[in-house]
Amino acid sequence: MIFKTKRLVLRHWKESDAFSLFQYAKDVDVGPVAGWMPHQSVEESLDVIRNILNGKECYAICEIHNDEPIGLIELKLNGHTDKTQRDDECELGYWLGKPYWGRGYMPEAVTELIYHAFEDLNMRTIWCGYYDENHKSKRVQEKCGFVYHHSCQVSVPLLHEMRIEHINYLSQASWQKKYKVK
Repeated sequence: MIFKTKRLVLRHWKESDAFSLFQYAKDVDVGPVAGWMPHQSVEESLDVIRNILNGKECYAICEIHNDEPIGLIELKLNGHTDKTQRDDECELGYWLGKPYWGRGYMPEAVTELIYHAFEDLNMRTIWCGYYDENHKSKRVQEKCGFVYHHSCQVSVPLLHEMRIEHINYLSQASWQKKYKVK
């Protein structure tokens, strides 16, 4: 499946995306704030594409005029998230390469995937979290209508540490009301 917005294309990852993924995933300002170590090689990025970025609802974010990935957005379905055990709920995850921060790309991508989750997948709730100090992710969630649910201390296994995670959610009913979708 491919989604197009005014400025972006969201499409599934391809093995040929490994070099582009590495260019942004190696940045120390990108991975650790999201809970993963910076990539060390193109080969590592290829392995991540093959084994992690292969979910049914995992998409590369590309600018509309360029097919090179600049970030990721994913709806993690039941069985692939610890935020819910329901088939009609999912978790939203995302990150964006640092050169593209501050352009409004992530709220644009999130808005598109929210529509897909509620209209195509018939989800009732989308969960989303961010770690303390990740103000950019918090702001994206606020802009897109997510509301606070709770905070908790969690293990971040890829970084071997504990962090405070803030959990937000967006219900289908509140989204429909906000956007007057019937």
